Amino acid sequence: MRCVRALLKQSIADTMEVLIVDNHSQDDSIGIIRNTFGKEQRVRIIETSRNSGYGRGNNAGIMRAEGAFILIINPDNELEADGLEKMARVMEGDPTIGILGPQLVHQDGTIRDSFRTFPTFTDLFIKRTFLRHMFPGRMRRYLQHDVNPELARDVDWLAGACLLMRRDLYERLGGFDPRFFLFFEDTDLCRRAHQAGMRVVYFPAAHARDRKHRLSEGGFLSFFTKKTVRIHLWSACKYFWKWRLLTPTASSQGSSILDTR
Repeated sequence: MRCVRALLKQSIADTMEVLIVDNHSQDDSIGIIRNTFGKEQRVRIIETSRNSGYGRGNNAGIMRAEGAFILIINPDNELEADGLEKMARVMEGDPTIGILGPQLVHQDGTIRDSFRTFPTFTDLFIKRTFLRHMFPGRMRRYLQHDVNPELARDVDWLAGACLLMRRDLYERLGGFDPRFFLFFEDTDLCRRAHQAGMRVVYFPAAHARDRKHRLSEGGFLSFFTKKTVRIHLWSACKYFWKWRLLTPTASSQGSSILDTR
């Protein structure tokens, strides 16, 4: 609810349409949504016949969108009132940018490491085990903890919690790859954007509030106790199989700086 309300309060809200995709929820979410926003002319509510995953759900909504830019945002994110205007202005001024992501800030003020280097299987294994304490340098490289989070720059990929994307690029890429039910669809999308010759840019001048605890959290043993961790690892296997013939790059460490003046 707060996500949609924040979108309707955007400084450019009169030029926007908001599409809410209910991916066949099993609770009373759709009823609450309809009662709250059903009479709002700027809001369209889309229901899917089954839960076909995060990527397919977004694809179902974007197919019905009409704008030149597409904002993909999770329901637990809140974009600041002028955030979308800032992001759209940058995209309009630089046609080389295909995907732009704001700074994601937790409620306690900490900044989410939403900008990352393309992962290797080893990176993910180390991150989920005690080995992360033995290879801190490798984790800093992957999670980019040594990079100033206030610096606007090109990155390998951005977490898909809040992304602004050119509609024509989305259509060229065919949207999210439906083979990913949940997780890694954002990594894959950014990688395909790079392949298409477009830049992926982290833009901390715009902010969005993000929840601190994520569905994919957990160490190796959580594989046996947490379904979302198993889904995350299965998606990782699909990702690495898809891109097995290519070596991940680390373009984001020495990338060009975005001029936002």
